[in-house]
Amino acid sequence: MRRPGVYYKPMHPRRIPPVLLGCAAALTAADWKLADIPITTPWTAQVNPGNALPDYPRPQLVRTAWTNLNGLWDYAIAPKDAARPAAFEGGILVPFPIESALSGVKRAVTPAQRLWYRRTFSAPALNGKRLLLHFGAIDWRAEVFVNGAKMAEHQGGYDPFTIDITSALKPGAGPQELAVSVWDPTDSGLQPRGKQVLNPNGIWYTAVTGIWQTVWLEPVPDAHIDSVLLIPDVDGRKLRLTVRASQPGTFTATATLGGKPAGKIAGKTDTETALPLNALSLWSPDTPTLYDLEIKLPSGDSVKSYFGMRKIEMRKDAAGIDRLFLNNQPQFMIGPLDQGWWPDGLYTAPTAEAIRFDIETLKKLGFNMLRKHVKVEPASYYYWCDKLGLMIWQDMPSAMTAGGKSSVRAGAADDAAFPPADAAGFEKELRALVRNLENAPSVVAWVPFNEGWGEHDTVSVLKLVKSLDPSRLVDGPSGWEDRGYGDMKDKHQYPGPGMFPVTPDRASVLGEFGGLGFPVDGHLWWADNDKRNWGYRTYAGLPALEAAYEDLIAKLAPLVRQGLAAAVYTQTSDVESEVNGLMTYDRKVLKFDPAKLAPLHRSLMQIAAHGQ
Repeated sequence: MRRPGVYYKPMHPRRIPPVLLGCAAALTAADWKLADIPITTPWTAQVNPGNALPDYPRPQLVRTAWTNLNGLWDYAIAPKDAARPAAFEGGILVPFPIESALSGVKRAVTPAQRLWYRRTFSAPALNGKRLLLHFGAIDWRAEVFVNGAKMAEHQGGYDPFTIDITSALKPGAGPQELAVSVWDPTDSGLQPRGKQVLNPNGIWYTAVTGIWQTVWLEPVPDAHIDSVLLIPDVDGRKLRLTVRASQPGTFTATATLGGKPAGKIAGKTDTETALPLNALSLWSPDTPTLYDLEIKLPSGDSVKSYFGMRKIEMRKDAAGIDRLFLNNQPQFMIGPLDQGWWPDGLYTAPTAEAIRFDIETLKKLGFNMLRKHVKVEPASYYYWCDKLGLMIWQDMPSAMTAGGKSSVRAGAADDAAFPPADAAGFEKELRALVRNLENAPSVVAWVPFNEGWGEHDTVSVLKLVKSLDPSRLVDGPSGWEDRGYGDMKDKHQYPGPGMFPVTPDRASVLGEFGGLGFPVDGHLWWADNDKRNWGYRTYAGLPALEAAYEDLIAKLAPLVRQGLAAAVYTQTSDVESEVNGLMTYDRKVLKFDPAKLAPLHRSLMQIAAHGQ
């Protein structure tokens, strides 16, 4: 029996050219141009309607036959409760959000409005197969129509979803119509939305609305793989594998390492099966080893995937101090708070190369982790962290209304009160977050709450995440009001550093510190840098900035000896008003010398590793 038409899972790095199924659209490249923008990235000029994020978008469930639907679509902005518009206003470049310059539109959409998309495509000859329509992410509530028939409604701005559209296809080779309507309350509602606001200011950034990740089509057999669950068992030298399929049946799975056989197993779908490994090579930031995996069904469906063997836990070191352990060794984690914003695409990086650049830059600076701050990325982002070796603490996007309402103020004894429907919506999106990133070896910790932002039912929410994924760490609220649960007790201190005293059975971590600012002329979102641009502490020049950073790191060393297990510096790049990045918002100026910073970070890791 077929499952309902909402599936799930992430994306891929390799340039698998789409099997073009005659995608048709009335718009042409001449109907698009980059909207006005104060600064551009090195990749802005590479984007055009013919190459908008062309790579296959799901690295751990890869098929060779697919059609990329990114490109120019029709769009219209209408009143929220109005019917579908009779005419559209122009072209929008999908998958860049409408507020971004790369969309070609750069218009805000208010909670009183609805954004409509439309395009046509040609369906392949299915010959008994099904046609799946995939959306990487749409912010926030989307309705999807194929040839006028409503196929699905999806609520959630960060999780992928899939619709079987076979029944709605018109016979013959003529054009098929795809339409999507989107409503987004942004900061007027209690849905998860991170740092998006309708009135950007300070630490709050430009909102995004609508499609912001790749859209694609995929023909599959009636019996096909929906998703896989890959849980590494380092001590058991095996992969715990579950193949979730549209129909009950059997599968075969073959693992290889460096092109050589590493293990093979046959099993039943929707049942955990152990895949023993004859060669064990562990994943870590220094040696980010990935195994290749191929899974086949008797129906002919075949997918390629990958996994990493690594173990993450909180336990006591030789001195009896609770620290974070990777692969049975103590590991001091240090890295930046990472917002994931771009001046040209906002939520959406302009190219895959841009994503890789950010991660490679952090590696060069000597970091071994990052904290992905109240945002979820496309799956290709996690692939590059997996591939290059960068651990991730993954935040849940915060849910709170404008002005921080429905949040817990510092020092408050009680959690925020969420209406039952909003609490249920938050839980649904939180479950989707864990489910959709459950296979990424780079993700080592979940952060359900940042500070008091939308903090509700704290202990219950943290325990839920731990029950959903006992293989990873769960941070207590990162900063502000700790409720006594979680693998980590997390302090925020600007500029810092600082730490909570070591607590039995919890690791003491510094979830945010630093925030040292320096505005670089010619690379600012706001040119009037004395008025809008700021850092937690701002410096007059790069030498002074670098000296202040070195002083912070020097002050971290004794804290690591006392038991500090991790430190998160604010932040990877400048973002809009914030100028406290390691590099500028446009990624054109790196404010620090990697040759100086990398050894400093390595010295902190050595303290934890050797207890010195």
